[in-house]
Amino acid sequence: MNYTIFKDRTYAAEELAGEIKSYFRSIDIHQDIEESKSIIVLAIPRGGIITGDVVASRLRCDMDIIVSRKISAEYNPELAIGALLPDGTYFINERIANMLNTSQKYIDKQVKIQKKEIERRLIEFRGNTEYGNKLNGKIVILVDDGIATGSTIIAAAQWIKEKHNCKRLIIAVPVAPATNDTLDKLDKIADRVIILSIPQDFYAVGQFYEKFDQVEDKEVKEIMKKYIKL
Repeated sequence: MNYTIFKDRTYAAEELAGEIKSYFRSIDIHQDIEESKSIIVLAIPRGGIITGDVVASRLRCDMDIIVSRKISAEYNPELAIGALLPDGTYFINERIANMLNTSQKYIDKQVKIQKKEIERRLIEFRGNTEYGNKLNGKIVILVDDGIATGSTIIAAAQWIKEKHNCKRLIIAVPVAPATNDTLDKLDKIADRVIILSIPQDFYAVGQFYEKFDQVEDKEVKEIMKKYIKL
C-alpha cells in the first residue's frame, strides 16, 4: 500500500507548516506581527520539539512544550493504558484498562512516578512547571512528529481545552494511523485536526521517516533557549 515517507522531522514539519498556513488563510488569519502574537505552538517532546520549532519559525510565533507521560500497562511497558498531564490530571483508556484488569492502586502508583518525571522535564526544558495564563485567548497549535496509540496527544488536547481558555485548538502532525479511534476522539476535542498522511498499515511513527534519530535532552534544551530563558 502506498504511503508518504518523510525525509526527516524538519522536512515533514515544513510541509505541516504549509498546511497550517493554508488553513489560516481559509479562516482569514494573516501572518502579520499582530496576528502571530495570538498564536502559540505547543510541542510534545522530545521528537515533537523539532516539529514545533519549524512550525513556530514559519508562523513567526511563540512556542512552548507540554510534557505528558504514558501510563503503561502493568506487564507490558510498551502498551499505553493512559497518560498523565503536568497538573496531575490523567486520562485512562477504560477499555484497555478493564480488559487488563488494571487496579486503581497500580494506576495511582504510576501517576506518582510519572508526575515526578513530568516535573523534572518541565524544569529542565522550560525552567518551571507553571503555565499561568500563557495559553488563554490564544490559537494553540498542538504538534508532535506523529501519533501512535494517541494516548499522550489526546490527554494533552483535553488538558488544553479543559484547563486553559484558548481561543482555538489546532492539532497538527505529519502522520497518524487510520486503524484506531484516536482521530475521531481528537476531532471531538480540537477545532481542527491537520494530518499529512493517514496510512492503513501502521506499526510505528519512525516507519514513515527516512531519518528518525532519537532526540536527546540537550537538543530539546538548545531549541527551548530560543523561546524561554532557562
